[in-house]
Amino acid sequence: MAQSDNPIARPRYTGIPTFMRAPFAEDWSEVDIAMIGVPYDGGVTNRPGARHGPREVRNSSSLMRLINQATGVCPYDLARVADIGDCVIERPFQLEGAHGEIDRYYETVVEAGLVPLSVGGDHSISLPILRQIGKDGPVGMIHIDAHADTGDDYFGSRFHHGAPFRRAAEEGVLDPKRTIQIGIRGGINDRDQWSFSHESGMRVIYMHEIPAMGLDAVIAEALKVAGDGPTYLSFDIDACDPAYAPGTGTPEFGGFTAAEALQLLRGLSGVDFIGGDMVEVSPPFDPSGNTALLGATILFEQLCLLAEAFANRTV
Repeated sequence: MAQSDNPIARPRYTGIPTFMRAPFAEDWSEVDIAMIGVPYDGGVTNRPGARHGPREVRNSSSLMRLINQATGVCPYDLARVADIGDCVIERPFQLEGAHGEIDRYYETVVEAGLVPLSVGGDHSISLPILRQIGKDGPVGMIHIDAHADTGDDYFGSRFHHGAPFRRAAEEGVLDPKRTIQIGIRGGINDRDQWSFSHESGMRVIYMHEIPAMGLDAVIAEALKVAGDGPTYLSFDIDACDPAYAPGTGTPEFGGFTAAEALQLLRGLSGVDFIGGDMVEVSPPFDPSGNTALLGATILFEQLCLLAEAFANRTV
């Protein structure tokens, strides 16, 4: 097939922007892995703007190619991949109402048998997605982030972007004993801020522990915690140091370099990933565009992992 016959291999400045320049699909019957934008940031606690994340990540993802040079994986050889558009939220000023709309949208996605790979939006969107991913039984999770996001009430809300995984565990859609949180760092206002993570059985690896452990040991721990069961992959772009990803709502210095983040993700090959998200890219705080580009690069690594897992399930 000539390069011009494959939209992903055409000149990057041509065509309508989709995630990875993958086909845009309204007919879901020909799709295995669905990339979805969730342009919602009503759950942020400080700097907004992640509602614009999906659009900028789409633009930046035109720089991605077909094959992962480091791993040899071509996700498009392993699964039918498409951009199915955005989860359109009609009540963006009502946080719980908006979550309900996301929930209902992903109900249709899951019922159609699609593997969702979502781009936020703030991290609160993970809760309604997990409600559908884990509705038939709690799933495990590998969560890479600067924050554990297992807080509680914040100025009258229990559903902000700092609490989705506490709510998901309480609702029985996330298995805390098969959940690992990697890269947690930054100051806290309460010594017990992430106590739910520890008390519920989640494995928390703080960023200050990682230099002594080494990334290989972190990867080994993640593989051990996730085990063989169905697992969700959630990546908050603020896991990366703001030198690499300044455009995010809650930046914390001392994070992963871009190379370390890619190495960490590549080490997760073999996990039975049944969905994932990449969240918190905030273009208004990203004047260079580097955060959106790193987000797109992370998204491609996630796509490779989901495609491998899909292929393994369908052998």
